[in-house]
Amino acid sequence: MAVIPVELGGRSYAVHVCAGLLDNAGELAKGFMRKSVVPIVADRNAHAHHGSRLETSLAAAGHTAAWYFVEPGEASKSWGELQKLTDWLLQQGVERGDNVFALGGGVVGDLTGFACAVTKRGCGFVQLPTTLLSQVDSSVGGKTAINTSAGKNLIGAFHQPSLVLADTQTLTTLPEREMLAGYAEVIKYGILGDAAFFDWCESNGKRVIEHDHAVVEEAVSRSVAAKARIVAEDERETSGTRALLNLGHTFGHALEAETGYSDTLLHGEGVALGMVLAARYSVRKGLLESDDADRVAKAISSAGLRTGIASLDMGCDGAKLVDHMRHDKKMDAGTLPFILLRSIGAAFLDHDVSLDDVAAFLDGQLKGD
Repeated sequence: MAVIPVELGGRSYAVHVCAGLLDNAGELAKGFMRKSVVPIVADRNAHAHHGSRLETSLAAAGHTAAWYFVEPGEASKSWGELQKLTDWLLQQGVERGDNVFALGGGVVGDLTGFACAVTKRGCGFVQLPTTLLSQVDSSVGGKTAINTSAGKNLIGAFHQPSLVLADTQTLTTLPEREMLAGYAEVIKYGILGDAAFFDWCESNGKRVIEHDHAVVEEAVSRSVAAKARIVAEDERETSGTRALLNLGHTFGHALEAETGYSDTLLHGEGVALGMVLAARYSVRKGLLESDDADRVAKAISSAGLRTGIASLDMGCDGAKLVDHMRHDKKMDAGTLPFILLRSIGAAFLDHDVSLDDVAAFLDGQLKGD
């Protein structure tokens, strides 16, 4: 089992990565359960697959579960669901010293974390991520949020978890498409800051998707360690270092918005496309060699993810996608910084990007150029 510390002074916590962690959750999380009844927020699918394992583990430690179920999908990250969840937490008598458990993917983790950030002005929560994407990205770092009509994740708070238990056994129940979407966030760490890890992904990407247990654990552990280092350096994204984790997201979020945050394009699929676009736009600006951009696209394509936005058939132009970008959280004084590449493993924040030029670039990409 890998145990990766997230060093944040008084808000530090550990991320455990191993197969079978839910079977030992009662023991591993015993310091975070003050009462006999543990409130657990769960994706219905995650509960169906893993709820009994968690209940059995908690029972062995002398605790029972009170369940709150969330429907799968981004639609659950809403004002209405936040209100219902916070009302339920208050009905359960949750206090500031308590921890709420979150069992599921990024939607459950984001919603639960934000609800815990505002309930009683802040109670604790324990992340039990069950998707590859949530294990390597959203469960670590304390970003919590809901979506609004104006865009994705625009209402939220920084609220660190008390503990993260990433049970890689849960990934065996995921559809291949979900594994692929999560893998986009794995390879992201190599593209943005670790060329050696990108090399590893080129050689082992298929084995991650095919659930080679040792390879999966290494992929999750190395991804979490990379994110932990960045979060420890720039927890609230004030120095620009943490912003590098958004590689592919400015483009990706615009694609998600244009496709209605629907199953047409999963978040990880949007990030994969966004990273290819960021690489190709870096070439357009003379920052990156075209061979490196091709290598990024090939590594993503070889894993089974699409790399061209023309296939989405969105019926829009580049200007429409740029309009979505104007709602990006990184927008500052009318300008939007982009995470671009100088080489594989060397991402940086570019504050000198013309949105008109981005629109023209996207027009070409939408035509399949």
